[in-house]
Amino acid sequence: MMAEFTYSDVQTGAPVTIHFEERGSGPAVLLIAPGGMKSAIPLWGNAPFNPFEAWSGAFRVIAMDQRNAGRSTGPVHAQHGWQTYAQDQLALLDHLEVDRFAVAGMCIGGPYSLGLVQAVPERVTSVVIFQTIGLTDNRQAFYDMYDAWQQELAPNRPDVGAEDWQGLRENMYGGEDFLFNTDEAELARMSTPILALMGQDLYHPEQSSRRLVKAAPNAQLIEHWKTGDGIDAGRQRTLDFLKTHNS
Repeated sequence: MMAEFTYSDVQTGAPVTIHFEERGSGPAVLLIAPGGMKSAIPLWGNAPFNPFEAWSGAFRVIAMDQRNAGRSTGPVHAQHGWQTYAQDQLALLDHLEVDRFAVAGMCIGGPYSLGLVQAVPERVTSVVIFQTIGLTDNRQAFYDMYDAWQQELAPNRPDVGAEDWQGLRENMYGGEDFLFNTDEAELARMSTPILALMGQDLYHPEQSSRRLVKAAPNAQLIEHWKTGDGIDAGRQRTLDFLKTHNS
């Protein structure tokens, strides 16, 4: 099922329209796609396996385009940041009358998923994180990615001022937390079960996945899941993990 819903942005009151798709039935799993600021459902097709397809036989899988990515739209404001996207994600779940849920995110979906644990820990049953982004000596790469997204949108967004684009950029990627919205101290307070699938490149540093698992008290790591037999093993292990932690 494909659908969309609209609600009012917390900071500005302007409308936010979120495109989402659902498959399957059972306990809810929210999927947050890779792609940086362009995080949208079709990008799951580039993953070693697509959880939208792999998990829908056992779960109610809910995938969404993030604000101003794919088919979703919304305002851009200088005070927006990671918490703004969490508000969108929770607004979608509330619209669908989902109380407790698992969340699975890839790439930028790593911090997004952890942001939901910070916001509503009592509602999140478990977390699966595919190759989280992380801050090492790579900040400029994230600024460049953001700038490319902005330059694509800006000609059609006369409502967004330069200070708004710049404010969002800094709120997203200008901080010092190694997962951008989460640090070791916050992870240490998370009791939610976390399964992390390791990254190994500029945007998804291996050390970020390892630091996450070391800091979070109920986390485990899958190192090999992108090639060969690791793909099927990763698919099965993530499915088993969600089945174990779904209440």
